[in-house]
Amino acid sequence: MSIADKQQDIIEEFSMLDGDMEMTINYIMELGEQLPDMDASQKTDDSIVKGCQSKVWLMAAEQNGHVQFQADSNTAVTKGLVSLLVRVLNDESPDDIMNAEINFPEQIGMNRFIGTQRSNGFAAMIKQMKLYALALSSKSQTDA
Repeated sequence: MSIADKQQDIIEEFSMLDGDMEMTINYIMELGEQLPDMDASQKTDDSIVKGCQSKVWLMAAEQNGHVQFQADSNTAVTKGLVSLLVRVLNDESPDDIMNAEINFPEQIGMNRFIGTQRSNGFAAMIKQMKLYALALSSKSQTDA
């Protein structure tokens, strides 16, 4: 499934919530609960996403030419938000991640239910995921 297809699935899921703020926030928190917890040993300063109000830990590794992300947060809503990004970008090639246009937040009206601080943090998560993809792409080209 392509990045665009995964985003379309998210847009369709959120459209069923009909813009209901409370249901949307609860759904985001449920999505976060489905994200596997990171091991405490991985929650280091090196894995913290800078620019997030909440603590967000993000790690990436390359496996068979695809990027595998792990993420966690200390708040339920933020964990749900990062889980959406993991869902969209996980198991994709570094090039596809670097070139991805993340448009589902606008399509689901995310700015209505998360504030400016969380929006800035969300942008920082996307940036960090793309930086990991770039680093892994450079590493695989160096190793070749």
